[in-house]
Amino acid sequence: MRFLLALFVTLSLISPVIPVHADESGPSDQLKPTLDQLIAILEDDSLQGMSNKAKRRSKIMAIISNGFDFREMSRRVLGRAWNDISDEQKDYFVDQMTKLLENVYVGKLETYTGQTVEFVAERVKGKRAQVTTLIEDQGVKLPVHYIMQKEADRWMVYDINIEGVSLIRNYMEQFRSILRTEKYPGLIKIIEDKNKSFLENGTS
Repeated sequence: MRFLLALFVTLSLISPVIPVHADESGPSDQLKPTLDQLIAILEDDSLQGMSNKAKRRSKIMAIISNGFDFREMSRRVLGRAWNDISDEQKDYFVDQMTKLLENVYVGKLETYTGQTVEFVAERVKGKRAQVTTLIEDQGVKLPVHYIMQKEADRWMVYDINIEGVSLIRNYMEQFRSILRTEKYPGLIKIIEDKNKSFLENGTS
């Protein structure tokens, strides 16, 4: 299971093929350009290597931020505690949570080796949607679901589910136990320390 969680972004943000029938403004069609742009960066020879890491990461995060709603992710993983903190604390938590996701997952994106993903289904209910894809991994096709919501005219991803495991729920359950004993100050300190560790060790 931990292996699957480690592959959430690596396996889900990869090159798409022909989608199922969808409206041009639908979630599938808005998701595909995000994936295409990521692939262009990952395959750009001028951005390879450690010397280009900062530039590469900056470009990757700019694209991901345009298609993924980190604020909604942060609100959901924090649960009820979100309503108990100030607007300034919310902004800071979003910033730290975004850095954590970058540190944990973007490094795995950089191991991209040309995998493809097939868009197979799209379900829309009001301002919520689920885009289902199939990714072939070592001969096995894994279902990956993008959970999205519409904000103005944009469909934004706020969760990824692979084989029944939700990225958001995984963090929510971890944070819930910490909040129970350490409260919000303890949780944000743990996240800060984790991000600092990634920065100091260069392990992201």
